[in-house]
Amino acid sequence: VDEVIVVFPFEKSFYKKHGIDVLYMGNPILDQIEKSNFSFTYNSRKQIIALLPGSRKQEINAILPIMISLVDNFKNYQFVIAATNTFSKNFYNSFIGKKNVDIVFNQTYGLLKQSHAALVTSGTASLEAALLNVPQVVCYKTNILTYIVASNLINIKFLSLVNILMNRLIVKELIQYDLHVKNLTLSLSEILDIDNRKNIHINYDLLKEKIGKEGCSKQLAEYITK
Repeated sequence: VDEVIVVFPFEKSFYKKHGIDVLYMGNPILDQIEKSNFSFTYNSRKQIIALLPGSRKQEINAILPIMISLVDNFKNYQFVIAATNTFSKNFYNSFIGKKNVDIVFNQTYGLLKQSHAALVTSGTASLEAALLNVPQVVCYKTNILTYIVASNLINIKFLSLVNILMNRLIVKELIQYDLHVKNLTLSLSEILDIDNRKNIHINYDLLKEKIGKEGCSKQLAEYITK
């Protein structure tokens, strides 16, 4: 291998240890967000808290009920699920019951842009929320066997991309046993606090500086085809 193109800056040191040259121009998510029109058809008189429970059925089954369980503790806010067309409205409604939770389909960026805070299943969505300046709590839970095996095989400090990129705790992570209604309620309350939000936004600005600027997709395409 002569050179590897990577999409995260922390990958450079990994490949360097193995004697492989690496090119990092930025992350394509920046361009994806930049070109988004942030369409959002939902209106609310209350400030919105976005729920991003993931796109896989296993994730949603494990995480969405916990997210929804705290809704009654925050009656001054409107909770809205970022849903995917992979699943029906009835599927999501089976978790909601009579709780004050609405659903929007395929408008995740628009929802995040209009949200005061977010509860986010760990993955790319945590980085997207950060780049859109949304204070967040990162949630993750899987079946116990998978968790035990993964914990024994992989030794990592953080799970969310935001914290991995910054190599320190920027957003709260509630993983496996720590993900329950009491912890999630407390963590959401913390990111609704005005002083905490200021610190989060400062760290988000540092994150943006670290991963680069928009335009990397075009630059990479030109580099590959030259």
